[in-house]
Amino acid sequence: MALLAAVLVPVLGPIPASADTIFDAMAKAYENNPDLNAARAGLRATDEGVTIAKAGWRPQISAFAQRTQTWYDNVGPQASWDTPSVENPSGADDHLKAYSHQRGITITQQIFDGFQTLNNVRSAESTVYSERATLRAQEIQILLSAAEAYANIARDQQILAYRKQNLAFLREQVGASKERRNAGEGTVTDISLAEAEVARAISLVAQADAQLKQSKAVYVQIVGDAPEGIKQAKPTTRNLPKSIDNAVATGWREHPQILATMHAVDAAGYQVKSAEGAMLPGVVIQGQMQSTDGTRAERSLSNFASQSITARLNVPIYQGGAEYGQIRQAKERLGQQRIMLDSVRLDIQKTIVFAMAQHEAALAAVTAGGMQVKAANDALNQLTEEREYGQSTALDVLQVQATVLNAKENLAVAQRDAVVSSFSILASVGRLTVENQGLKVAEYRPEVHYEKVKDAWFGLRTVDGR
Repeated sequence: MALLAAVLVPVLGPIPASADTIFDAMAKAYENNPDLNAARAGLRATDEGVTIAKAGWRPQISAFAQRTQTWYDNVGPQASWDTPSVENPSGADDHLKAYSHQRGITITQQIFDGFQTLNNVRSAESTVYSERATLRAQEIQILLSAAEAYANIARDQQILAYRKQNLAFLREQVGASKERRNAGEGTVTDISLAEAEVARAISLVAQADAQLKQSKAVYVQIVGDAPEGIKQAKPTTRNLPKSIDNAVATGWREHPQILATMHAVDAAGYQVKSAEGAMLPGVVIQGQMQSTDGTRAERSLSNFASQSITARLNVPIYQGGAEYGQIRQAKERLGQQRIMLDSVRLDIQKTIVFAMAQHEAALAAVTAGGMQVKAANDALNQLTEEREYGQSTALDVLQVQATVLNAKENLAVAQRDAVVSSFSILASVGRLTVENQGLKVAEYRPEVHYEKVKDAWFGLRTVDGR
């Protein structure tokens, strides 16, 4: 265990005071990631679906105003307007005109709609809960991506440092081979072999530097900030399950993707009931207040007001078959969601098993890699001493140096895999969250927005004032 702890966190130099930890990276991603913020905005839009569904219970009020102008043909002296008047000042109009102005207000209230509004509201609420769980799953994925991006930079920094060390070592070997050649102990072949390895090492350094730059670009994309003082983290152990069976049980119970699908099943079930409600009778009450005034063709004013209340019972008998198709469609979608739930559970189970197997393999690779690096370094030191006494060749030294480099790079990869796989286990069971990992960032609470809009009757502005 001491060897494992030693090789998990190699020291590459002093860390700046502003160094980011892997948890800092996750906290920044939680706050800054644009994909995550877009998903939160989408959830806020979904919240409004509850308000929209509740509109079916609320009255609908409309006002109206209209002006009507009618022309009557002048067909007889009894209707003639040839003499000047207020309505016909010229006395030369060939038509009689009538004006009327109507204005009023109508209030409509749904009393019973076959429980369609009730089930639409319940479906909208279930959809909100499903989207909340989906958002939580996306948060987990972003946190995992941030941890992976952090670990990738740490790995690439180590590999770049190892390759630079390798280049420096090989350049020393070129100088040493030339000195031995000048002293009559070495050969031109030794120099050529060392120079060839130097050229190869220069290419490897350039590749490692390019890979590091790419990893940093991914980090900025996910985290939203430039990396500072990155060093390889330790695999997390907080809230890790003890066994595969325990992990699968936890994932089935807590993973937000499963919870999201369960709520989607509920929403689809309510949609079936809403569709069936279209077959039931409905009751609507409508009240109207109206006033009319104007000038009729007979030149007398017509001014009156009226109020009316209408109660209407609608009994659907046959609507072209659409209602039956909608019910069958809703039932098929409910069946689809139930099948999806089984699929999501199996997918989560597979992800958990993969993550735990990868973590176990990575830890073993770290232990073995540490032993390999130590053995390869010991062999290199021994060969270097033997070469001084002519007991080994330059080719032997170069071959072992290549082994040392490969061992170090493999160890860096294994360290990265151990870290990422540990966080992958937490993500697969639904525990890679702000709360469970104690991240220093304000947790986004979607219920705050929901409570402010779910019963809103009026208003054009969003909760944040837009």
